[in-house]
Amino acid sequence: MSGVRTVVSRIYRGEVSADIVGRPKLWYSISAILLVLSIAGLIVKGFNFGVEFTGGSVFTIKAPNATIEQVRGAVENGGAHQVIVQRAGGNWPATTESLASAEVTEVKNTVTRDLNITSDRVTTQVVGASWGGEISKKAWQGLGVFMIGIIIYLSVAFEWRMAFAAVVALVHDLIITAGIYAWSGFEVTPATLLGFLTILGYSLYDAVVVFDMIKEVTRKLGPTSKITYSEAANDALSSTLVRSLNTSLVAILPVASILFIGTTLFGAGTLKDLSLALFVGILVGTYSSICVATPLLVQLKEREPKYRELRERIAARAASSKRQAKLSRQRSGRSQATAGQRSSAEEGQQAEVSALVDLLPAQAEDGAGGAGRATRTPGLARGDDVDEESDSVTANAPRRLVQQGPRQQPRRSTRRNRGGGRK
Repeated sequence: MSGVRTVVSRIYRGEVSADIVGRPKLWYSISAILLVLSIAGLIVKGFNFGVEFTGGSVFTIKAPNATIEQVRGAVENGGAHQVIVQRAGGNWPATTESLASAEVTEVKNTVTRDLNITSDRVTTQVVGASWGGEISKKAWQGLGVFMIGIIIYLSVAFEWRMAFAAVVALVHDLIITAGIYAWSGFEVTPATLLGFLTILGYSLYDAVVVFDMIKEVTRKLGPTSKITYSEAANDALSSTLVRSLNTSLVAILPVASILFIGTTLFGAGTLKDLSLALFVGILVGTYSSICVATPLLVQLKEREPKYRELRERIAARAASSKRQAKLSRQRSGRSQATAGQRSSAEEGQQAEVSALVDLLPAQAEDGAGGAGRATRTPGLARGDDVDEESDSVTANAPRRLVQQGPRQQPRRSTRRNRGGGRK
């Protein structure tokens, strides 16, 4: 754990570059798991739509000393059936199905009697389903206009590939946020829709910051560049990583305080729907802008001919450099082996010379003692060498020299001039 904290701390301080672009399969796998779980939540549990969308009657009861069971029992005794009771501070909002005016009055009278409170502590509100349908329609229209505006803006300011990657990240954020909202069981209210529209802005902000830096860095790439588009994009992302994390951290702290502190201590029932959507959306939006939108953009850009040729050219240079380094290592190894062989041969020759030097005095004495025998040997007297087999000429040369001893001069048989005696 200490090693992980050290790496995270170094990344946060900008001391090390994280290889985010080079691991698209990892990020896509994480996103796929989150999407599957989110879609499963939407199918299995679905949304818990509030009364604003389904229609119904809402009774707000001011009874801080009552319990949730007492409030639910009092509303059900008045004739309501689908009762949902929540706590908001000292108040108890109780939602029921749509009731007629007489039924609403009966429920109100029963609650005041059972909970022993005055009638002014119970307020009622009747919401029709048509109002919720109108809100849903306007929310979808707003979402469509927002998406179209994003595509147009990014296509003009950057390019269509960046616009496509940003829209994919936004859809990714909406599905995951909706799935987590479904699993949580929170009511879907108009505040929830506002939260969904707000998280699109956070996600888009991070994506635009990263794309702008990538555009600035990759603008310098050319045929003679030494890095690929992926490497340049990863450097740009690493330089903006700390900025994105700081922005998201600052934005999520007040949202987390509303979600965890406001709803538990102060019972902010209305704000919890908004805060949950914002909390999940900011986290997922930060992740998608870094780990989904950027790798997707890089994969689209790497398919362009100029960046594909640049990648192949750099790969060819790297392979050539690798081959040259391998050849250099082989040559160095052969040179070292040759030098070792020469050194061994020289040491062997020196050993042979030393052995010869040690043998010479003893062989010289033996040669002196056998000089007379060598003189009486007919072959040696005629100057013939002894024929011996040897593996080394150098080693046998002193032996022959000693065996022969002092070489005797052949006798000259001087023929006297017989005629010289004649007169």
